This record gives sequence, C-alpha cells and structure tokens, in this order.
Amino acid sequence: MGERVTMTINGMSHEDEVEPRTLLVHHLRETVGLTGTHVGCDTSQCGACTVLLDGDAVKSCTVLAVQADGAAITTIEGMARGDELHPLQQAFWDEHGLQCGYCTPGFIMTAAKLLSDNPNPTDDEIKIGLEGNLCRCTGYVNILKAVRTASRRMLSGSTAASASARSSE
Repeated sequence: MGERVTMTINGMSHEDEVEPRTLLVHHLRETVGLTGTHVGCDTSQCGACTVLLDGDAVKSCTVLAVQADGAAITTIEGMARGDELHPLQQAFWDEHGLQCGYCTPGFIMTAAKLLSDNPNPTDDEIKIGLEGNLCRCTGYVNILKAVRTASRRMLSGSTAASASARSSE
C-alpha cells in the first residue's frame, strides 16, 4: 500500500503514489524518469545523488520520498534554462571538470548550494563545501577551477552562452 506524495520537481508539480520505504533517488529516477541523479554508493558517501531539496543540498539516497512530500526539488535536469546551460554546467564543460561524468550532477548540485550561500568562495571554502562528494577520475583540480569559473561568471552576470562564446574567442 502506497502513500500519496506531491512534490514540485524542477518547477513542475508531481503527484504520485509511493511505497513508504522508497528512497527519493529511486523515486526521481524510476517514477519521475529523471535519471541525471545517480546512485553511486547507496551509503551516502559519494554524493552522486545530490539534489536541492527546498534549497538545501541533500543526498537523495538518505531521504525517503514521503519525507519530500510538499517539497521543492531541483535536480541536474532543472539547472539549465532551455538550451542554455547553467553557469556551473557550462564551467564544468569549459574547465574539463569531468571525465566519466558520473559524479558531475552531484558536484554541480552541491556547488549550486555553495554558491548560493557564498557567491565568491576561496579555494579552501570550495574544498570544504564539496567535501561530501567523491570523484574517482579527475583529481579534483578542474572541479575546483570549474566552481571558481562559475562563481566569477555568476558574479559578473554573464550567461553561460556568452561566457562560452567569450572563452572560445
């Protein structure tokens, strides 16, 4: 027997029946069809499943879908505006902040929360802000560069498209 939950996911209302034990990550992937949120470890260690829940970065493998009833959720799919990537997404692309890309959605969502709280973080503040996310490929240097680049672009008000165009000139 399921429970009825209503969530606003990436700006759209979703009402579904879920089993009480269903994790938010599985609800997002299997019921809603948003597969950009990844299941990396199932133990909350890697951060690949990070989403914004009412503006806070949470590991969706540690939240039951019923706990998110009434919440506003943003996933990696909700970051872009149409064809224009969010400055964080564009910066990860421009700065080669990914290799296999599996951890990237979680890093971007965590960085989004970090930059909303601290628009101009130091390298140490970025490292602390991202400490709950693991990458097995990149060595983190370009991830830090991507967050710094996104911060600069967001502070200057440049859009992802115009920043990308400038970087290719």
